[in-house]
Amino acid sequence: MDAEDELDLAEMEKLKNTERVCLEILKKYDFTEWELMEWSEQQAVFSFLYDSVMLTVVFGPSIDGEFFAARPSRSIISLDFESFLDEEQAPPSSCLVQKLIFQFIESRGRWQEKCSTLLYLPQALFDISLVVSRCKILGEELEFLQRWGAKFHLLETDIKGTEVKLLFSSSVAFAKFELTLSLSHDYPSAVLPFRVQTHTGNIGEKEIAAVLSRVPAGHLYLQRIVTLIHQDLLQGPR
Repeated sequence: MDAEDELDLAEMEKLKNTERVCLEILKKYDFTEWELMEWSEQQAVFSFLYDSVMLTVVFGPSIDGEFFAARPSRSIISLDFESFLDEEQAPPSSCLVQKLIFQFIESRGRWQEKCSTLLYLPQALFDISLVVSRCKILGEELEFLQRWGAKFHLLETDIKGTEVKLLFSSSVAFAKFELTLSLSHDYPSAVLPFRVQTHTGNIGEKEIAAVLSRVPAGHLYLQRIVTLIHQDLLQGPR
Protein backbone atom coordinates (compact mmCIF):
# COMPACT_ATOMS: atom_id res chain seq x y z
CA MET A 1 0.00 0.00 0.00
CA ASP A 2 1.52 3.29 -1.06
CA ALA A 3 1.44 6.52 0.92
CA GLU A 4 -1.45 7.95 -1.10
CA ASP A 5 -3.66 4.92 -0.39
CA GLU A 6 -2.83 5.11 3.30
CA LEU A 7 -3.79 8.79 3.28
CA ASP A 8 -7.12 8.00 1.60
CA LEU A 9 -7.89 5.28 4.15
CA ALA A 10 -7.03 7.60 7.02
CA GLU A 11 -9.30 10.29 5.58
CA MET A 12 -12.15 7.77 5.17
CA GLU A 13 -11.73 6.62 8.74
CA LYS A 14 -11.73 10.21 10.00
CA LEU A 15 -14.93 10.89 8.03
CA LYS A 16 -16.62 7.79 9.51
CA ASN A 17 -15.69 8.92 13.01
CA THR A 18 -17.06 12.40 12.30
CA GLU A 19 -20.32 10.90 11.02
CA ARG A 20 -20.64 8.73 14.15
CA VAL A 21 -20.01 11.65 16.53
CA CYS A 22 -22.40 13.94 14.63
CA LEU A 23 -25.09 11.27 14.71
CA GLU A 24 -24.69 10.91 18.47
CA ILE A 25 -25.04 14.67 18.97
CA LEU A 26 -28.10 14.88 16.74
CA LYS A 27 -29.79 11.98 18.51
CA LYS A 28 -29.42 13.69 21.87
CA TYR A 29 -32.57 15.42 20.65
CA ASP A 30 -34.43 12.28 21.64
CA PHE A 31 -37.49 13.10 19.53
CA THR A 32 -36.50 12.02 16.04
CA GLU A 33 -38.46 11.22 12.90
CA TRP A 34 -35.46 11.21 10.62
CA GLU A 35 -32.83 8.77 9.36
CA LEU A 36 -29.37 9.76 8.28
CA MET A 37 -28.81 8.52 4.73
CA GLU A 38 -25.48 10.20 4.02
CA TRP A 39 -22.83 12.31 5.75
CA SER A 40 -19.87 13.41 3.64
CA GLU A 41 -17.54 16.37 3.45
CA GLN A 42 -19.93 18.03 1.01
CA GLN A 43 -23.38 17.30 2.41
CA ALA A 44 -25.72 15.37 4.70
CA VAL A 45 -28.94 13.70 3.57
CA PHE A 46 -31.83 12.93 5.92
CA SER A 47 -35.04 11.03 5.19
CA PHE A 48 -38.42 11.40 6.87
CA LEU A 49 -41.70 9.51 6.79
CA TYR A 50 -40.69 6.22 5.18
CA ASP A 51 -38.32 7.95 2.74
CA SER A 52 -41.12 10.08 1.26
CA VAL A 53 -39.42 13.34 2.30
CA MET A 54 -35.72 14.00 1.81
CA LEU A 55 -33.64 16.85 3.21
CA THR A 56 -30.24 17.60 1.69
CA VAL A 57 -27.96 19.89 3.72
CA VAL A 58 -25.04 21.28 1.72
CA PHE A 59 -21.99 22.30 3.77
CA GLY A 60 -19.83 25.35 3.25
CA PRO A 61 -16.44 26.31 4.72
CA SER A 62 -15.41 25.70 8.32
CA ILE A 63 -16.10 28.44 10.85
CA ASP A 64 -13.29 29.69 13.05
CA GLY A 65 -13.99 29.48 16.77
CA GLU A 66 -17.19 27.41 16.41
CA PHE A 67 -17.16 23.66 17.03
CA PHE A 68 -19.54 20.80 16.29
CA ALA A 69 -18.76 17.16 17.15
CA ALA A 70 -15.38 18.25 18.53
CA ARG A 71 -14.36 19.60 15.14
CA PRO A 72 -14.61 23.05 13.58
CA SER A 73 -18.23 23.73 12.71
CA ARG A 74 -19.28 24.16 9.10
CA SER A 75 -21.42 26.80 7.51
CA ILE A 76 -24.55 25.61 5.71
CA ILE A 77 -25.02 26.78 2.14
CA SER A 78 -28.49 25.32 1.57
CA LEU A 79 -31.22 23.07 2.92
CA ASP A 80 -33.27 21.50 0.16
CA PHE A 81 -36.46 19.48 0.73
CA GLU A 82 -37.84 17.07 -1.83
CA SER A 83 -40.94 14.89 -1.91
CA PHE A 84 -40.69 11.32 -3.17
CA LEU A 85 -44.35 10.43 -2.61
CA ASP A 86 -46.09 9.02 -5.66
CA GLU A 87 -49.31 11.01 -5.33
CA GLU A 88 -51.03 9.04 -8.08
CA GLN A 89 -50.53 5.77 -6.21
CA ALA A 90 -50.62 6.97 -2.59
CA PRO A 91 -53.87 6.99 -0.59
CA PRO A 92 -55.51 10.42 -0.06
CA SER A 93 -54.53 10.42 3.64
CA SER A 94 -50.84 10.13 2.70
CA CYS A 95 -51.18 12.95 0.16
CA LEU A 96 -52.77 15.16 2.83
CA VAL A 97 -49.98 14.40 5.29
CA GLN A 98 -47.39 15.29 2.65
CA LYS A 99 -49.17 18.55 1.83
CA LEU A 100 -49.22 19.61 5.47
CA ILE A 101 -45.54 18.79 5.99
CA PHE A 102 -44.54 20.90 2.99
CA GLN A 103 -46.96 23.60 4.10
CA PHE A 104 -44.91 23.82 7.29
CA ILE A 105 -41.61 23.77 5.40
CA GLU A 106 -42.74 26.63 3.16
CA SER A 107 -44.12 28.60 6.10
CA ARG A 108 -40.62 28.85 7.58
CA GLY A 109 -39.27 30.77 4.58
CA ARG A 110 -35.57 30.44 3.85
CA TRP A 111 -34.30 27.66 6.11
CA GLN A 112 -30.68 28.56 5.50
CA GLU A 113 -31.21 31.89 7.27
CA LYS A 114 -32.38 30.09 10.42
CA CYS A 115 -29.92 27.21 10.10
CA SER A 116 -26.74 28.88 8.93
CA THR A 117 -24.27 26.53 10.63
CA LEU A 118 -24.17 22.95 11.92
CA LEU A 119 -24.89 24.19 15.44
CA TYR A 120 -28.47 24.99 14.36
CA LEU A 121 -29.06 21.70 12.53
CA PRO A 122 -30.30 19.66 15.56
CA GLN A 123 -33.03 22.22 16.26
CA ALA A 124 -34.09 22.24 12.61
CA LEU A 125 -34.34 18.44 12.59
CA PHE A 126 -36.32 18.56 15.82
CA ASP A 127 -38.79 21.11 14.41
CA ILE A 128 -39.35 19.04 11.27
CA SER A 129 -39.66 15.83 13.29
CA LEU A 130 -42.35 17.35 15.48
CA VAL A 131 -44.51 18.26 12.49
CA VAL A 132 -43.86 14.94 10.75
CA SER A 133 -44.88 13.04 13.88
CA ARG A 134 -48.11 14.99 14.29
CA CYS A 135 -49.01 14.65 10.62
CA LYS A 136 -48.22 10.94 10.67
CA ILE A 137 -50.65 10.46 13.56
CA LEU A 138 -53.26 12.44 11.60
CA GLY A 139 -52.81 10.03 8.71
CA GLU A 140 -53.40 7.12 11.09
CA GLU A 141 -56.54 8.84 12.42
CA LEU A 142 -57.92 9.23 8.90
CA GLU A 143 -57.20 5.61 8.06
CA PHE A 144 -58.98 4.57 11.27
CA LEU A 145 -62.06 6.62 10.39
CA GLN A 146 -62.14 5.31 6.83
CA ARG A 147 -62.02 1.75 8.13
CA TRP A 148 -64.22 1.99 11.24
CA GLY A 149 -66.33 5.09 10.60
CA ALA A 150 -69.58 3.10 10.40
CA LYS A 151 -69.33 2.50 14.14
CA PHE A 152 -69.79 6.25 14.60
CA HIS A 153 -72.51 6.68 11.95
CA LEU A 154 -69.82 8.07 9.68
CA LEU A 155 -70.70 7.04 6.12
CA GLU A 156 -67.83 8.66 4.29
CA THR A 157 -64.48 10.31 4.92
CA ASP A 158 -63.45 12.30 1.86
CA ILE A 159 -60.13 14.13 1.54
CA LYS A 160 -59.64 16.97 -0.92
CA GLY A 161 -56.54 19.12 -0.68
CA THR A 162 -56.22 20.02 2.99
CA GLU A 163 -59.92 19.60 3.75
CA VAL A 164 -61.58 16.55 5.28
CA LYS A 165 -65.30 16.03 4.64
CA LEU A 166 -67.13 13.78 7.08
CA LEU A 167 -70.58 12.57 6.06
CA PHE A 168 -72.67 11.44 9.04
CA SER A 169 -76.02 9.67 8.82
CA SER A 170 -78.21 8.22 11.55
CA SER A 171 -81.75 6.88 11.05
CA VAL A 172 -82.26 6.83 14.83
CA ALA A 173 -81.48 10.55 15.07
CA PHE A 174 -83.17 11.23 11.73
CA ALA A 175 -80.10 13.19 10.66
CA LYS A 176 -77.72 13.36 7.77
CA PHE A 177 -75.13 16.10 7.47
CA GLU A 178 -71.66 16.84 6.15
CA LEU A 179 -68.96 18.35 8.33
CA THR A 180 -65.96 19.86 6.52
CA LEU A 181 -62.80 20.53 8.53
CA SER A 182 -59.89 22.64 7.25
CA LEU A 183 -56.52 21.26 8.34
CA SER A 184 -53.12 22.92 8.57
CA HIS A 185 -49.62 21.97 9.69
CA ASP A 186 -50.55 23.24 13.18
CA TYR A 187 -52.76 20.18 13.68
CA PRO A 188 -53.62 19.11 16.36
CA SER A 189 -52.62 22.15 18.42
CA ALA A 190 -55.14 24.62 16.95
CA VAL A 191 -58.93 24.67 16.76
CA LEU A 192 -60.14 23.54 13.32
CA PRO A 193 -62.23 25.85 11.12
CA PHE A 194 -65.36 24.05 9.95
CA ARG A 195 -68.56 24.32 7.99
CA VAL A 196 -71.71 22.19 8.00
CA GLN A 197 -74.12 21.19 5.27
CA THR A 198 -77.38 19.69 6.53
CA HIS A 199 -79.08 17.12 4.29
CA THR A 200 -81.74 15.70 6.62
CA GLY A 201 -82.93 16.67 10.09
CA ASN A 202 -82.10 19.70 12.20
CA ILE A 203 -78.42 19.20 13.06
CA GLY A 204 -76.59 22.22 11.69
CA GLU A 205 -73.72 24.57 12.43
CA LYS A 206 -75.06 25.62 15.83
CA GLU A 207 -75.33 22.05 17.11
CA ILE A 208 -71.91 21.06 15.72
CA ALA A 209 -70.28 24.19 17.18
CA ALA A 210 -71.63 23.30 20.61
CA VAL A 211 -70.06 19.85 20.39
CA LEU A 212 -66.73 21.06 19.00
CA SER A 213 -66.42 23.64 21.77
CA ARG A 214 -66.16 20.73 24.20
CA VAL A 215 -63.36 18.97 22.32
CA PRO A 216 -59.97 20.44 23.29
CA ALA A 217 -57.25 20.48 20.67
CA GLY A 218 -54.59 17.86 21.20
CA HIS A 219 -53.73 14.22 20.60
CA LEU A 220 -56.24 12.33 18.40
CA TYR A 221 -58.23 15.54 17.94
CA LEU A 222 -60.08 14.33 14.85
CA GLN A 223 -61.07 10.99 16.35
CA ARG A 224 -62.32 12.68 19.51
CA ILE A 225 -64.44 15.08 17.43
CA VAL A 226 -66.08 12.18 15.60
CA THR A 227 -66.61 10.24 18.83
CA LEU A 228 -68.32 13.13 20.59
CA ILE A 229 -70.55 13.96 17.60
CA HIS A 230 -71.65 10.34 17.55
CA GLN A 231 -72.19 10.28 21.31
CA ASP A 232 -74.06 13.59 21.64
CA LEU A 233 -75.96 14.00 18.38
CA LEU A 234 -76.56 10.64 16.72
CA GLN A 235 -77.82 8.33 19.46
CA GLY A 236 -81.49 9.35 19.29
CA PRO A 237 -84.02 11.87 17.91
CA ARG A 238 -83.43 15.55 18.63
